[in-house]
Amino acid sequence: MKIPFLSRFFPTRASPKNTFWGSAYSFFFGTSSSGKTVNERTALQTTAVYACVRILAETIASLPLHTYKYTVSGKEKALDHPIYYLLHSEPNPEMTSFVFRETLMGHLLLWGNAYAQIIRDGRGRVVGLYPLLPNKMVVGRSDQGQLYYQYEKDGQTYFLRNYEVLHIPGLGFDGLIGYSPIAMAKNAIGMAIATEEYGAKFFANGASPGGVLEHPGVVKDPARIRESWNAVYQGSGNAHRVAVLEEGMKFQPIGIPPEQAQFLETRKFQIEEICRIFRVPPHLVASLDRATFSNIEHQSISFIDNTIIPWVTRIEQSLQRALFSETEKRSFCIKFNLNGRLRGDAAARAAFYQTMRQNGIMSANDIRELEEMNLIPEELGGNKLLVNGNFVDMASAGAWTSKYGGGENKT
Repeated sequence: MKIPFLSRFFPTRASPKNTFWGSAYSFFFGTSSSGKTVNERTALQTTAVYACVRILAETIASLPLHTYKYTVSGKEKALDHPIYYLLHSEPNPEMTSFVFRETLMGHLLLWGNAYAQIIRDGRGRVVGLYPLLPNKMVVGRSDQGQLYYQYEKDGQTYFLRNYEVLHIPGLGFDGLIGYSPIAMAKNAIGMAIATEEYGAKFFANGASPGGVLEHPGVVKDPARIRESWNAVYQGSGNAHRVAVLEEGMKFQPIGIPPEQAQFLETRKFQIEEICRIFRVPPHLVASLDRATFSNIEHQSISFIDNTIIPWVTRIEQSLQRALFSETEKRSFCIKFNLNGRLRGDAAARAAFYQTMRQNGIMSANDIRELEEMNLIPEELGGNKLLVNGNFVDMASAGAWTSKYGGGENKT
C-alpha cells in the first residue's frame, strides 16, 4: 500500500524550547565581492558548477549499493532484509534508487546537507524514504537533549523526531549541520557568474566595447541619436555593418578589449577554482588545456581515492546510523561497491585477476561476480581457491635440503 508523503509529519502549535537553528548558515549566501548574487540556484546556472554537481551526483548514484549481513566467514548480501530493496532498487513508489541517491547527493553539494523522511510501519521497520528540501529544514534540540527537525511545507510547520529523518551532513563546524560549498566559495562562483555575464553582454553589443558618438556641434536630441544607433548597429547580428555618420559625427570606442583584460584566461581559471571546490579533476568538466594521457589516468585514480571514497563513507555511515536498530547495527552493514570504478581497462583487469587467482586470493566466482557474469556451480569448483603447483612451503624446502644435501636435484 502506498504511504502518502508527509503522512508521518506531526504539526505542533509551538516550537520546542532551547532550540538552535543549525541551518542559519544561509547568511553566508548573498552578494559576492563581484556584485553578483550567489545561491544554490544561481550557482547551478554556471556551467562548471553544474558539471561538477552532475558528475559527483551521477557517480554516487550509479555505484551498486548493497546491504550485507555479517557471517562467520565475512559477510553476505542480506537479500531478505527490507532495507536491501529500498536502497538497491526503489526507496519509494515515486523514484528509483538512482534518482533518490542523485537527488540527495545534489542537495549535499549545493546546500551541504541531505535529508529524507523515513516512513516506518507499526513494527518500526523502514518501508519508505522520501527526499526533503534542505532549504526548508531547520535542526533543533529540545530541553531533553533530543534532536528534532523542523520542516516548512505549503505554509505549515512540521516537526519530525530524529528517528524519522535520514540526515547526511557535509563538512561542518559542530558535527551536526554541514555548510554549503556554494556559500563558502561564493566569491569564486560570483566571479565566474560575472565573467559569463560580461561575455554574454560583450557579444550582445556586437562583440565590441562601448563607445561615444562625437558631434562637432550641439545635439538637440542625444537620446534619439543613441537609440537610432543602437537599433541599427547593436547586437551580434548587426556586427560588421557599415556605419554612416553625418554632420561630421565620429564614433570613438572606449573600454578595455577582452584580450587585454584576459577575459578568456579569467574564465578558464574560474573553472579550475570551481573544480577545486568540489575536488573534481578539470578534465572531467572538459577543461583539457593541460591534460595528457598520463596525468588524466592518475587524476582519475585520485578522483576515486580522494573524492568519491570520502563521500561514499559519509553516506554509508549515515544510512547505517539512521536505518538500522541498535541490534541490527551489530549484524548488518551498508556498503557501496567501488570495484566497477576501480577495475580499469580490460588489460589491467585481466592482469589483476590473474595475480589474485594464481595466489589463491580470489576464486573464479569472485572474479565472475565482479564482471557481472553468471556464477559457476559450486560442484564444478567455482568457489575453490587455487595456487600455482610450483609454490613450495618454506618448511618443506628446508626439509628437502637437509635430507638430500647441497642443492642437489633428487627425484
